[in-house]
This record gives sequence, structure tokens and C-alpha cells, in this order.
Amino acid sequence: MSAQLLKHVLSGPSVMPTSPNPPGKDLKLFQPKKNTVLVSHGRPPWYGEDGKKIGNAFVIGVAGGSASGKTHVAREIVRALGSIPTVIILSQDSFYKHHSSEELVLAHANMLDFDHPSAIDMPMFASCLADLKQCKQSNIPVYSFAEHQRLQETKYLYGATVIIAEGIMALHDQSLRSLYDLKIFVQCDSDLMLARRIKRDVKERGRSVEGVLDQYLRFVKPSYDNFVRPTSSYADIIVPGSNNAVAIELICTHVRRQLRERSNQFREKMAIPHLSIKSKSGSHTPPPELEELNLTVHPNTPQMKGILTILRDKNRSRQDFIFFVDRLSTLLIEHALQHLPYLPSTVVTPIGVESPGKKLDAMHICGVCIQRSGGCLERGFRRVIRDAPMGSLLIQSDAVTGEPMCLQVMLPMAIRFRHMAENSWVFLLDAQIGTGAAAFMSIRILLDHGVREDHIVFVAFLVARGGGISILRRAFPEVKIVCAAVDDEMEEGWLEGVQDELTNPHGVGRKVWVMQPGMGQIGDRYYL
Repeated sequence: MSAQLLKHVLSGPSVMPTSPNPPGKDLKLFQPKKNTVLVSHGRPPWYGEDGKKIGNAFVIGVAGGSASGKTHVAREIVRALGSIPTVIILSQDSFYKHHSSEELVLAHANMLDFDHPSAIDMPMFASCLADLKQCKQSNIPVYSFAEHQRLQETKYLYGATVIIAEGIMALHDQSLRSLYDLKIFVQCDSDLMLARRIKRDVKERGRSVEGVLDQYLRFVKPSYDNFVRPTSSYADIIVPGSNNAVAIELICTHVRRQLRERSNQFREKMAIPHLSIKSKSGSHTPPPELEELNLTVHPNTPQMKGILTILRDKNRSRQDFIFFVDRLSTLLIEHALQHLPYLPSTVVTPIGVESPGKKLDAMHICGVCIQRSGGCLERGFRRVIRDAPMGSLLIQSDAVTGEPMCLQVMLPMAIRFRHMAENSWVFLLDAQIGTGAAAFMSIRILLDHGVREDHIVFVAFLVARGGGISILRRAFPEVKIVCAAVDDEMEEGWLEGVQDELTNPHGVGRKVWVMQPGMGQIGDRYYL
């Protein structure tokens, strides 16, 4: 799911700040032409070095009577969590069952009971919530209160760290209760709930006061007494329907503690893995041989050598750089097509002769570029594969920890729906694989959506043999990786910190790893 970008700060090189963890003497200072800091609710890694998920999203169930203040409590939790990445509210109201024409007549006459457990599609509610909890995507139904009907459209959700499921029956069904990490019941005075309901339904849902009162006495009050109030016995916390700031603060403190226990960081180990991984004898393992990495490297022809020479030359003009980047991306995408499936096909030529050949056997093909350097390959992709939909992932290093942060997910329709994703082939595009942290997260996102591992083709200009590629291959052995060249070295350095009052108030720098000889900051050279 897309995260809200709070601030986009652009600043030029500045003086190295005094840091409580200054770089060692053997570290080189890398001072980029321009630092970009995105202060956002980015999502940190939710998986381990083996590529497997190590934790689920934290799920909170909020129940209570109609107009008791459930939605207000949920929104206050979201506001109070502030810095926690991607918190969403999943409303039970979205899961009202589809109504027949006869039921619609009763609904518009206020004669249909919407407050009975049977009015909610509990299996669908539990299924969508289970997918989101397991870090998968989900497509949530959209319900119209004006039409009393579930609409054809759905809302795509993915990437939540905290999910708040709220509704009068949120604690009623056992399948729902089993998914919650924390269960809350909002308790409120009956007179206050009725007053709130009248005000809300008249103003927001176009109902009359008489209709609201009739529905309340006929359905709402009996349902609360028989089904809603008894579920308070399942709650971990009872929250008052008003003046509940202290309770919300305690809830948020608990959530933050639980998320800290689930956090995972391993980019430094991925950066130069042979320095972190020791053999049985206690010595560090050497970088893997090229054959062990199972890469598809474009043949090192004189043309390829010439293009790479031009792209590595820092004195080349921007026009030359853009032209040869587009040319190289076209060659790489063409070379990567060998990994798609083909079937025998016979055609008839213009002179009436049958000619045996091949035809593509892929139901859906799409591209996903890792912003922003992955966008350099997009033009080549569109030149080679006609009319294929293109999506993007915005993954950026945290200003303090250096860990990858998932800031935005914009995927093609073929990936958003699981039944289509299973039959899709995805070209994942990035300029290079150094530490492999962004590549790791991108592949994990596609797998979360149901894309098959052997249907992912990762295309990059450069791969660092001494970087995170060895860990990436062990975690995802069936992913195809196509590149133009393999550089041997990853050099450790220190990146100047960009002072920001929200995430990095002291301007503390952090470690970075730079590929050598490399091509420098490819995105900056291409776009700036």
C-alpha cells in the first residue's frame, strides 16, 4: 500500500557533522552530488536473510456498539502511533453482504436488519484480514450506504504494519478473534450512542430522524444487547467511548513495544557477506565464484565492452550517457527474453509455405522498476516488449540505519489480483545489485502478491560479486538475474548525514557500500 510522503528534502553537499559514531580511518568519505531524504512512513524489512517472512502485521480488533466511538478510537490510535509505518483501518462496514432486489426494497424502507451477525460476510472479512496479517495483498469490497449495496469496485491494500479492524461484530466471530494480537471493546452510554447515531445518519447517510429511531428500536438496540455487548468478555482492554486519551496512550505504548521486538536489520551483513560469514574453521569465506551465482551475463562482445566503457567514464556528457543507457537496457531486455516460455508454432508464409517456429507462452507480462535508478531501464523495456504494463516500487535507505524502506507500491493490475499474479511474468528492473537490499525487498514484495519465484526476471546493468548477491541467490534461487557485467569489489564508506528535525536531528552519517569500478550514481547521471 502507498505510504504518505510527509516531506521531500533536497540538499547539496554539506560539511561532515560531528557524529557519535564517526567513521574509522580506513573508511573513505563519499560525498554525493545531491542527498535526497524522504521522511516517510516507510516499511522496514519483514523477512530474514533466508527470504522467509519472520513476522506478521500487528492486528487490533476494535468492537463496541453503534456510534460508541470505535472509529474515533481507531483514528486516534493511528494519530498517536505517528512514526509507525503504514497503519490502516479496516472497517466491518465494507463487508456487508450483497443484497438481492427484494432485500434492497426492505433496506430503503429501514426494514432490513444490518445489525445482525448474519448481515456481515464474516468469511470474506476474515480472509481479507488474514491476507493482510500475513503481509499479502488484499482487495477490499466497497459498500455504499446510500445505495445499501456492495459495489463492483474494490480497494487494493498491501504493506500494512498495523491493521485496525473495527466494527460492532469485530469480536463476535471466532475466526476473526483468532487473528487479533490485541482485542479492544469501546464501552459507551446508550443515550450518548443514540444521540451520535441520529446526528451521523441524518448528516452523512441521508436518513430521517424518524427512520433512524425506528431502525434503532427495531434492530440496533436488540442486536447490541444480544450480540455486541456480550463480546466485551473477549476484550483485552475496555476503552471508554469518550475521554479516552490515557487508554489510547497505553495501547500505543504496547504496540510500539511489540513492533520493536519484531524489527529486523541485516543490510550490513548483506553488503559484504564474505566478511560476516565464517567457515567452520573460523576464517571468513571468500567471495563466491561467478559460476556459483547462476547469473545470466550478456556476452562480453566488443560492442558491450564499448558501451560499458562509455557509461563508466565520468567525463562523458549527459546526452551520451542517456543514449547508451537506453541502448544497453534494450540489449539486456532482449537478452532476458530467453527466460520466457515458448511453444512450437507453425505459420504460413506469404508464398504459401508452412514454416515451423515458436510463439510466446506467457499469459501476462509486466515490468516493475525500482525507483529511481530502475527507471533507467524502462525505455528499453518498452522498446522490446510492446504494450506491457509497467509498475514501480519506491525503496529507499533509512537515513539512520541504512536499512531499505518500502515507501510506495504501484503495481500493475496483473499483480494486484492473486489469481492473475500466479500466471504473470515480471521483469524487475534496477540499475545495479550492490548490497542487494532493495532487490531483496522487491522480490519479497512480488512473492507476497503471489508471483511465482521462477516467473521473476531481474534485469540490472551491474552486479557486485562481493556484495549481497550470494545471499540473494541462496534466498531466491529460482529468480533469473540478467546483467551486463559483474564488478568484483564493494568498498565500505561513510555517507554524510542530512540533518532533518524529524528523523535525523543531529545529521549523523551512516555506512554505505559502493560498487567498484561501478558507474557512480546512475539515477543522478540519467535524470539530473
